[in-house]
Amino acid sequence: MAEDVPSPGLLARGEYVAKAADCAGCHTAPLKGRPYAGGLGLTSPFGTIVSSNITPDKQTGIGNYSYEDFARALREGVAPGGKRLYPAMPYPSFVKISDEDMHALYAYMMHSVPPVTYRPPPTTVPFPFNQRWALGLWRSAFAPQEQFKPHTGHDAAWNRGAYLVQSLGHCGSCHTPRGMGYQEQGYDEASTKFLAGGINDNWFAPNLRADPGSGLGRIAPNDIAAFLKTGHGAGMVAFGSMVQTIEDSLQYLSDDDVRAIAVYLKSLSASGVADGAYDPALSKPGRLKTRAPDVPPAQGAAVYAGFCAQCHRDDGRGVADAFPGLAGNPSVISEDTTSLIRLVVEGGNSPATIHGPARQPMPPFADRLTDVQIAQVLTYVRASWGNDARPVTANDVASLRSSLHK
Repeated sequence: MAEDVPSPGLLARGEYVAKAADCAGCHTAPLKGRPYAGGLGLTSPFGTIVSSNITPDKQTGIGNYSYEDFARALREGVAPGGKRLYPAMPYPSFVKISDEDMHALYAYMMHSVPPVTYRPPPTTVPFPFNQRWALGLWRSAFAPQEQFKPHTGHDAAWNRGAYLVQSLGHCGSCHTPRGMGYQEQGYDEASTKFLAGGINDNWFAPNLRADPGSGLGRIAPNDIAAFLKTGHGAGMVAFGSMVQTIEDSLQYLSDDDVRAIAVYLKSLSASGVADGAYDPALSKPGRLKTRAPDVPPAQGAAVYAGFCAQCHRDDGRGVADAFPGLAGNPSVISEDTTSLIRLVVEGGNSPATIHGPARQPMPPFADRLTDVQIAQVLTYVRASWGNDARPVTANDVASLRSSLHK
């Protein structure tokens, strides 16, 4: 009997699920790698995990996977033959994917993705992390085991947002702090550590809870939805690995889905983590409030005037749809300064999306500013225009630059 061909509707749904789950983002090598053919190195504390080929090629991909094989790999982290997968494959989140979405994703991957014959380099990590059998114990101890179940006490939009955030979006993989076993310290709203911010590959993924400083407490739902869709919202601009996530995944979500995500995120309570603060009453020029008396504000102000003010403006307001505002920006006043330092050292760029503003670059300053100057300007920014966050030290900068080899 001929193999059943999935309906166009099922394939379209599967493509949408693949975008929402950002499958291509991890399973496509940089520098024009073939989509879904693997080869991307994913940094972890235990070594580099190389993503696999998930095209339907029968020799090097997943072309021989049954639906049951496919679902088990995504939900349990077990490939055919019993091979355990590292949780760089976010099966603690993907276990929550609905049967309907899983079937659609399988149909799309098998029938719409072109097969590519390519075998990525093997993952090699040191002992004892190369003992994959132990990953079964890790999953039993730390990972959720059940699909997402709607909460009867919330409406459809909240439940849709919760489903997207917890399952396909696997937002906690980056935005939730990790424990001693490298497990996420919370997988849903029941934990105040869920989405409270986490460090991954020398980026700090921001706090997405209701904290009024570095969280989303002051950010309106419409601005959150706009940020997810375009990388711009409430004067914030996406940076780091979030740029690729928006370009590869979030910009393709429907307006209803990004609004549902915003509804869910705005429902999360504050985490209560150590945080900076913002007082708009102190945002007028000349009303500098500093928590760094050992660093004369004039030093940081001079660096800012010479290297930053042209884009971010003298008042720290930035330029709408181009350069982020620094006054009251949650990422600027976060207790964790990893991303701030990295952005100044390496530079970056805003996302290029279908419906958003044009991409804008930020130049690197690794060769133009010393560690002391970077610390001075960031301390100035974090204590100006109503911002009130701890100072940045030259040691903070030197430590991160050493990690980045910059």
